[in-house]
Amino acid sequence: MNSATAKRIVLAARPNGKPTERDFRLELVPIPHPGTRELLLRTQYLSLDPYMRGRMDDLKSYASPTAIGDVMLGESVAEVIVSHHPGYSVGDIVLAHTGWQTHSLSNGEGLRKINPSDSSVTARLGVLGMPGFTAYSGMRIIGQPKSGETVVVAAASGPVGSLVGQLARRADARAVGIAGGPEKCSFVQDELCFDAAIDHRASDFMERLTEACPRGIDVYFENVGGTIWQAVSPLLNKFARVPVCGLIAQYGMSASPGPDRLPATMRDILSKSLTVRGFINYDFSELFPEFLREVGAGIRSGEIRYKEDIVDGLENAPNAFIGMLEGRNFGKLIIRIAV
Repeated sequence: MNSATAKRIVLAARPNGKPTERDFRLELVPIPHPGTRELLLRTQYLSLDPYMRGRMDDLKSYASPTAIGDVMLGESVAEVIVSHHPGYSVGDIVLAHTGWQTHSLSNGEGLRKINPSDSSVTARLGVLGMPGFTAYSGMRIIGQPKSGETVVVAAASGPVGSLVGQLARRADARAVGIAGGPEKCSFVQDELCFDAAIDHRASDFMERLTEACPRGIDVYFENVGGTIWQAVSPLLNKFARVPVCGLIAQYGMSASPGPDRLPATMRDILSKSLTVRGFINYDFSELFPEFLREVGAGIRSGEIRYKEDIVDGLENAPNAFIGMLEGRNFGKLIIRIAV
């Protein structure tokens, strides 16, 4: 790639079930030139997140799908390398929705300047960014854990689940994490200080989960769905709260395999007086400044910990993304493009 060429990854085809690398296409294009009051951004780090799978389908949702041939969507940390905008200078580091590309133009709307000396810039894509705010707002508004209650979260080593459990502990609740494999479970229990960590791949997963929740489950933070929900739902206590921010196990599925479990779920919602609420983090955007203060202070003091999984090279984003949907990543998945 010469100095006048940029890379981008576009949606080549809509996936049929699980995405494959054939659903993406790497393109080389000229670096764009900023016009009046525009900026040229060079991407440093790109966030890969499960919601992107939903945008690959042409289905009605809370946001428009990605069109065939369009750049894959995504938030990044980027550097301003040319500025024709009075509010930004060359060298500024910003959070931007650049998508999966090395260079992009911006008119300044939606950008947020960040100070690299405040915290690791990559943290602004994870624990101090959208995933962390999803955990914070969902727990604050919907989960509302109380002292002595039991909070369960799946994908507990990931950027959302790891903070959910730590917030539960800070509320003096019991934190039980569900993760895939012994290494992730050890990290959740030993490093993040959850009260228990259960391997969902274990043959006796249901029995272990029941043992870890002797008084049932008061808050289940749902970000996976599928068989994890089936194991959790019988353990939900009366008046349990279920914030729903994602269903990664079900993305790309036209219907759930096996028997129809909706009648049993609806019966539980009624008979147990459950609160089940889906949300998108920006539903609670007024909490964002408070989130940055509280979680930022926790990171600086060492009380809140996080893990990142950084992969080098934009060209490796499709394979890394597919791996994330299969649970191969360990921590917040980030593509390092340029530093």
